[in-house]
Amino acid sequence: MHPSFFPTRREMLQRVGTGMGTLGLAALLNDQGLLAAQTANPLSPKMPHFRPRAKHVIHLFMNGGPSQVDTFDPKPSLVKYNGQKPPASDIKTERRTGGLMMSPFSFKKYGQSGIEVSEIFPKVGECIDDICVLRGMHTNIPNHEPSLLMMNSGETQPTRPSMGSWLLYGLGAENQNLPGYVVLCPGKPVVGPALWSNSFLPGIYQGAHINNAKFDPKNVIAHISNNSLGRESQREQMDLLKALNEKHLEKRTGDNPLEARIQSLEMAYRMQFEAQEAFDLDRETVPTRDLYGKGEFANACLMARRLVERGVRMVQIYHGGGQPWDDHGDIKNHANLAHQADQPIAALLKDLKHRGLLDETLIIWGGEFGRTPTSEGAKGRDHNNHGFTMWLAGGGVKGGMVHGASDEFGFAAVDQKMHVHDLHATILHLMGIDHEKLTYRYSGRDFRLTDVEGKVNHAIIA
Repeated sequence: MHPSFFPTRREMLQRVGTGMGTLGLAALLNDQGLLAAQTANPLSPKMPHFRPRAKHVIHLFMNGGPSQVDTFDPKPSLVKYNGQKPPASDIKTERRTGGLMMSPFSFKKYGQSGIEVSEIFPKVGECIDDICVLRGMHTNIPNHEPSLLMMNSGETQPTRPSMGSWLLYGLGAENQNLPGYVVLCPGKPVVGPALWSNSFLPGIYQGAHINNAKFDPKNVIAHISNNSLGRESQREQMDLLKALNEKHLEKRTGDNPLEARIQSLEMAYRMQFEAQEAFDLDRETVPTRDLYGKGEFANACLMARRLVERGVRMVQIYHGGGQPWDDHGDIKNHANLAHQADQPIAALLKDLKHRGLLDETLIIWGGEFGRTPTSEGAKGRDHNNHGFTMWLAGGGVKGGMVHGASDEFGFAAVDQKMHVHDLHATILHLMGIDHEKLTYRYSGRDFRLTDVEGKVNHAIIA
């Protein structure tokens, strides 16, 4: 090889990267010859603005849009006016709809609070005294893509960081050996990775997508194990590679992709020694597995408990790939979907409560919007952004409570209305964050999750 190919020994090291001949140099020289010092870990725990009520978030995402009038917001007037189309129900939706359509499901009062819950969620109903039902939710647009983005990132365009990324940026993570923000989804929903994107925040805050179609602890994260090198050799190689990358970064300040690469390599190294144990559901007892039941969603709920138990900041569970709750054709399909989710959700609430974790874990249930109380076709329902229902549990929220209300037919929020921005502001508040102070300067502007809106809903906080 011609001598001029490597003008200096330093450039030779930069080009050959992790060659075996460089391993012994991991502890050498900076500007005067020694390599760069280790930078601060961006995932280290950070102090909140004030005392938090919750430390972790589990978001149970019913992607596709569950119908409020068939789940947690009963409307007797739909029975009375079934098939009719009174003026009060003539609200613009995405598609043309027909007359009012009564729910095919009955409702029953549960718990000491006596809150009515649909027959398709009987086990969740048994937990209603730990749940705050939000019947006055509304959002901007009755389309999946912008509404999914709004619920996840506070903006209808795919240009903002997700809520989980904001939480990691603001609070860091308690466990440095696992991702601080984990997304469990068997496949990809509409929009896809933009829903858990870090956007302009440093790349280390992006959500780690795990396909939970099958939890094999050895393969749940690809290439997590190094079969060629032992732990000490890997550490030496990582130290050298990190030092070379940081030296390279000194000349390129603000190089987000390179900074993210440095941190992701460190995380990957640490994960191989703890992630396999964390994702191994076979370590759970038979009674616990039976409590959650079987199936992708059941496994994801159990996994969420294991992850927050180990200090993961946020876990988001999508009910499935695509948009399973998008029942335009026949709303009775909600019964099949609820059957998959009811037992696991109730088990998660009970399991967290039994382990003393519910008080510090905020549970969020809902979709990107609701559905119309009018019919689409013969038996389906269209998208509805004017009014829908979500619920919260644990994490400093009042249980056994209904907050807000929709109109007589369940079409639009009319009392104690709560926009998605208000929900995000309240979630951040419960986590000890002032939503107006959690900002990141990008392109000459200070951005935040709630944009320039959002009010904390103190009425639902215990």
